[in-house]
Amino acid sequence: MPKVFLSPSTQEWNEYVSGGNEELYMNLLADRLEPYLRSCGIAFVRNDPSRNVQGAIADSNAGSYDVHLALHSNAAPENLSGRLRGVDIYFAPASSFSEKLANIIANNMKAIYPLPDKVQAVPTTFLGEVLRTKAVAVLAEIGYHDNYADEAWLKSSLEAIAKNLARSLCDYFGIPFIQPSAVRWGTVVTDGSGLNIRSYPSLSGKIIGSVPAGSTVMISGETDGWYVVGYNGITGYSSSDYIII
Repeated sequence: MPKVFLSPSTQEWNEYVSGGNEELYMNLLADRLEPYLRSCGIAFVRNDPSRNVQGAIADSNAGSYDVHLALHSNAAPENLSGRLRGVDIYFAPASSFSEKLANIIANNMKAIYPLPDKVQAVPTTFLGEVLRTKAVAVLAEIGYHDNYADEAWLKSSLEAIAKNLARSLCDYFGIPFIQPSAVRWGTVVTDGSGLNIRSYPSLSGKIIGSVPAGSTVMISGETDGWYVVGYNGITGYSSSDYIII
């Protein structure tokens, strides 16, 4: 199953026009994103807020991730302070996968941002978190925090933005988007054989693991007769017909 390095801004010095700062609100956004990732079967690791961007790149590259998602808000140059609006999703121009992910996020974000024509995917030649990570990477600049209207939208829309980002990741990975639910625990009940864990909620999904009969699994989501389960470090889909809660 997919694994994401989630990298909210550590720039506490970037103050918002009405209070708070970039680090605070991007971490609040990441907090709201986590339940969606969990319910959709997307494993994740958060960056260390005490480390700078170089540390985030190093930590991401030290692991094995499918996507590196950096979360930021923007600020205009001094001569345009407070006058710019929009959402920019930066991608690595040499990576078709990075560009694909950026376009998916941008297209989905148009549905919730008040000025959809100001949402765009943008190539970058200087952002290290996009260009120097092993994983497919994008950096999302979600609104301008020095603009009153953008800041108000961002602060009031954290849940909607988190849901939108999770849906975009699901679209990119080709897996169903699943609404969050309370984590539950279930017991595998079969004829004695192991219960397959699959990479997709279908009998055609690749088998990525097996759970012995009588074992307990963590259930973080449900879709069309399949549970999103976690067992022995493996996350995937198992038929709900063979799990009793």
